Amino acid sequence: MKNLPLSLLVLLICIGWIAPAQAEKADRNKPMIFEANSLRYDDVKQATIITGNVLMTKGTIVIRAERIEIHEDADGYQSSTITGLPDKPAFFRQKREGMDEFIEGESELIEYDGRADTVKFTKNAVLRRLRGATLADEITGALIVYENLTDMFSVDGNAVKGAAPATGGRVRAMLTPKPEAAAAAPKTAASAPPSPALRATTTLGAPAK
Repeated sequence: MKNLPLSLLVLLICIGWIAPAQAEKADRNKPMIFEANSLRYDDVKQATIITGNVLMTKGTIVIRAERIEIHEDADGYQSSTITGLPDKPAFFRQKREGMDEFIEGESELIEYDGRADTVKFTKNAVLRRLRGATLADEITGALIVYENLTDMFSVDGNAVKGAAPATGGRVRAMLTPKPEAAAAAPKTAASAPPSPALRATTTLGAPAK
């Protein structure tokens, strides 16, 4: 795959990933359950540090990591720093609201911001969408940010400042059409005019907001 301009990359991601569904809302009210080698809780700083082969679940959320540090602000919002190892990256998985679909990703560092409801995957990042147990889409890059509230993704192929490029400064994506679109394609192929070839462009209309 050739390097794609950012505007085209955003368009491809919107076509393949955006849907009228969000992360499972009920997860916010579910208890947090975990297994690990050790735990340290600081009531004054409202911080919890869990280390050693950590497995944490919260509703449909599943996290596996070497270390998880959780902070809670005065308004009750939680933020987490989830750390893996170079040979055993941290893993995050969550069901999408009202659908038999899951979002899962892995990287050496995962950061969750409860107030903004975003998940950031940094360094050797991979993000996947599964329909049931079947892989539908997969994106890799140096930095991937997933916004739960809008189901939008941003991907950066460049390495984090000060770090060596992990993916050669490139974003790679495998996006499949929705099942209903794939089923309708054979019926309209005979009557529909041939589609123009997709070309890279930096002028795709108004910039994304």
